[in-house]
Amino acid sequence: MSDLTDCYGHALAEIDVAILAGGLGTRIRPVLGDLPKFLAPVEGRAYADYLFEWLASYGVRRVVLCLGHLAHHIAEAVERDPPPFEIVFSVEPEPLGTAGALRHARAHLRSDPVLVLNGDSFVRADLGEFLAKHRMGGAAATLLCTEVPDTDRFGKVELGTGGGILGFSEKRPDDTGPGTVNAGIYLMNRIFLDEIATGTARSLEREIFAEQPAGRLMAYSGVFPFIDIGTPDDLADATAARLTPNMTGRHS
Repeated sequence: MSDLTDCYGHALAEIDVAILAGGLGTRIRPVLGDLPKFLAPVEGRAYADYLFEWLASYGVRRVVLCLGHLAHHIAEAVERDPPPFEIVFSVEPEPLGTAGALRHARAHLRSDPVLVLNGDSFVRADLGEFLAKHRMGGAAATLLCTEVPDTDRFGKVELGTGGGILGFSEKRPDDTGPGTVNAGIYLMNRIFLDEIATGTARSLEREIFAEQPAGRLMAYSGVFPFIDIGTPDDLADATAARLTPNMTGRHS
């Protein structure tokens, strides 16, 4: 990994980061084979390198990698080319889902709040401002959301006044058009993580977020460049220029 310049100060220096990178990657397996999508090549570099570089630009000091499928490949890659922060491996013994992966890793997560990222999506938003908005909002968890021209692949986040989340709509091919979607990056307070850790849910999106009462979750929403490398077409669209630490976009 190349030397990094701290672009945004140390906004996340005291925040643990959990990266959910244990999925099976079934949609992209025809392209990657036995290579985990977290290591998917983008212009000669692993996707993980870009994500680590982005986090390092905010002064991140500690990352918990929540791994499962093909965990050894990711661990070997990180050990060969370590990022400029501490890495802790949390390897689930069997597929546990996104909520289960956090439950399994809970003992390693020390800060309050914790930044949680899906390991296959990248959003060029200002994470320092995201953290500031979360602390000001007082919600148990804040979801980073982005506006997209067509929500049919993602489902919609229904927002109320002031950024409170009212609910979620499942993705439907017949429900097209612009809207706000969950971009896969979250700030979760300790109490929220503890609730996940003592429960049995497997999915953050379908079982945890969807069951929260209106207003308990907040959104940090805006128009942000958003990449999801979970499909062959999306991976083909990913470029180094789109995966740089430079923040662009506007928030609301």
